[in-house]
This record gives sequence, C-alpha cells and structure tokens, in this order.
Amino acid sequence: MTADYLQELKTAIPAVSAAMLACRSVQSKIETEKLDKKDKSPVTVADFSSQAIVCRTLSKYLPDDQIIAEEDAAELRQPANAAFMQQVHAEVTSIMGSASTDDVLSWIDRGKIRPASQRFWTLDPIDGTKGFLRKEQYAVSLALIVDGVIQVAVLGCPNLPTVDDPDSVGGLFYAVRGQGAFALKGEISTPIHVSQTSHGEQARMCESVESGHSDHDQATMIAQQLGITKESRRLDSQAKYAVVARGEADMYLRLPTRADYVEKIWDHAGGVLVVEEAGGKVTDIAGKPLDFSLGHELRANRGVIVTNGLLHDAVLTACRTVLG
Repeated sequence: MTADYLQELKTAIPAVSAAMLACRSVQSKIETEKLDKKDKSPVTVADFSSQAIVCRTLSKYLPDDQIIAEEDAAELRQPANAAFMQQVHAEVTSIMGSASTDDVLSWIDRGKIRPASQRFWTLDPIDGTKGFLRKEQYAVSLALIVDGVIQVAVLGCPNLPTVDDPDSVGGLFYAVRGQGAFALKGEISTPIHVSQTSHGEQARMCESVESGHSDHDQATMIAQQLGITKESRRLDSQAKYAVVARGEADMYLRLPTRADYVEKIWDHAGGVLVVEEAGGKVTDIAGKPLDFSLGHELRANRGVIVTNGLLHDAVLTACRTVLG
C-alpha cells in the first residue's frame, strides 16, 4: 500500500471496529419476542454509541477533519431520555474508557456539521435499523470525501457470514481509491472482487428487505427484462454493497419509492467505494455518477444502481424500459 490516505485508513478501521463491538453488545441484549414494533430504544442506544465512538476516534487522530453523521445529541439531552443517555454512556465507556456524559454528548455532536467542507467524513452509525432490531443484517459505514470524491471507505457488517465459513459472521471491508477493496478478518486482509457474470439470465439480484426502501415490483419487472430467474437475495443495509463487492450477487437496485425522496450520502458512500474498488460500477438510475459534493444529500441523483460493471449497461437499459 502507498502512503496515500494510510493514516486515515489506520484511524477509520479501528473506529469502525470499536463501533461494531458496541453495536453487538446492544444487539445481544435485544429480546425480540418482547420488542414492541414501535420500540426503537435498542437501536437508539446503539446508534448514539456507535456515533460517539467513531467521532471520538476521528477527532483524536484527525482533529481538523469535519464529520457529517446521521445523528446529533439533541434527543439525548432531553430529561425524558436520561435512561437512554445512561445506557449510551455505559456502552461507550465500556469500550473507550472513562469519560463524562458531557464528553459523550460532545462526541456525538461532532457529526452534526452542515454543510460540508471540501474534506469531511460521512458516517452512518447503524445502517439498517430494522435488520438490527431483527438481529439480522446492519452496517456501520464510514467514508472520507475530498472535493466531492470518496477516497477512503470502511464498511463494517457485524452479522454478515464470511464466504469461506458460513458459521463465522462479522465482516469488515475497506477501500482506498485506486488501491483495491479488501475484506479484513482479524489481522488478515484479503482482496475482494465483483463477479464476472455478463449475461442477465445468469445473474442474481440483491435488494432491500423493506419495500419502503426500494420498489420491489419495479425490481421484479427489471429482473424479467434482464432474463433473471434466480431468487433475489434480500438483506438490510449497506451489507448489500459488500455482497456485490465480493461476488455473491451481481447487482443491487435501490429504486425510488416516491418522486420527492432524496438519498442521504451516509447511506451509500462507504459501500460505493468498496464496490468500485472491487471492480464494480455505481450510478443512479439514469446512469449518472453519484454526486457527493452537495452536502448531506444526493440531490443531483435519483435512485442507485450497483453492478459488477459488466451488467451495468444492460441494467440501465432495463431501468429505462420499466421506469420510463
């Protein structure tokens, strides 16, 4: 590896790894049979704990860098949420060591900067809320954006099975622009690559579990246009990017469910670079590159198409046929 962005990568990987520990700790305590559908308290604790840990680590080693994250601490500062704050404080200090409540709140608030500078990190402390609550797939996604271009990405998928050992779960994927994509297990980094599938009838699609995140009916019609017969693999979060990046699926479609929806940068940035550096391609449904230069939203884009590259043109053609 060259020296380019080496310090950033050395900071980001431990930050995401530590956040994954906190998320696992909180998720292990969820009693799904007792979890009311409206009770988001476990994910609230995990979201804030993860964000505090990542922001603290970035601030310590890269103090001049700004951070755009999904959460801020305003909710935790409310007296009615004191119990949540105690739980967040306990999770964070169990991993980061002694810290005051005010310390933890200030770490969380490091991620509330709007708009972005020319160089900033974007963080989704837990991507895939419902997957997290079901004890299924979720991700911690962190990416460095410089002048609108993703340069470093770390994607933690705590529940994703490893390719060579389905009984072993927990994957961390990382990429630096121009240097390839890798899966990290323990101290061992292994290069990952997208599939070489070039014909639609041989392809497998990957899509969201929740129909509210992507239009499943339109995805089915696109699959029919491509001649796909294999059952789609459905899972929550940016874990879908990891599945495409390591060749288990050939494409991931995130199709708009309403005309006014705008994607957030933290929902995609980490996964995008991992797929691209693994040899894949990512655009919106019109074939335009995703524009990360416009603050916290992808306002210049609509939907997201992720493929192994070889299938990209065919997928875009199918999208135009189905979506108009």
